[in-house]
Amino acid sequence: MTTTAAPERRAAPPARRRILDTARNLFYGEGIRAVGVDRIIAEAGVAKATFYHHFPAKDDLVCAYLKEQSDLQRGLADGLRSAEGPAEERLVAVFEAVGEIGCGPGFRGCAFVNASVEYPDPAHPVRQVVAAHRAWFRGLVRDLLAATGHPDPDPTAGMLVMLRDGIVVGADLDDAAEVRALVRDAVTRLAAVPRS
Repeated sequence: MTTTAAPERRAAPPARRRILDTARNLFYGEGIRAVGVDRIIAEAGVAKATFYHHFPAKDDLVCAYLKEQSDLQRGLADGLRSAEGPAEERLVAVFEAVGEIGCGPGFRGCAFVNASVEYPDPAHPVRQVVAAHRAWFRGLVRDLLAATGHPDPDPTAGMLVMLRDGIVVGADLDDAAEVRALVRDAVTRLAAVPRS
């Protein structure tokens, strides 16, 4: 998933912000490896020295782009996590939000999954950012499951993360209405608390 707003918009220097905004649009729209630094510099309207002052290497920019996307998703999830109501509904709401973004206009896949395809080495700094984001999401899901009283929240969280991966792929490949209709049922079946 990707979003267009940025939490550091007011605090970031204008040149850095332009570089990040340009990179986000190009990376998400065309692919990370397909976009060169010279193009980002030209489209952001910055000098080469300015670019390298903020991002010593393209991989630094890719990591900053993904960290920003993670921060945005964490902000959205924090709102859902702290909402009123039963933990089961908050958990479903997290996945319904994933489904809505995935089925929305301009969705071109999950930024983290897309980056992982382009950076297959798990030890690469880009993949480390992806791994940290996935660990955060799994923790969010595990905490919500624990709040429901689920007896086995950790492995169930792993299953739900796999469901999330399926949603962000299926939202791009399948009928959006069908994906939206399946999300709640899939989450509630996987997260069901066994009754004694």
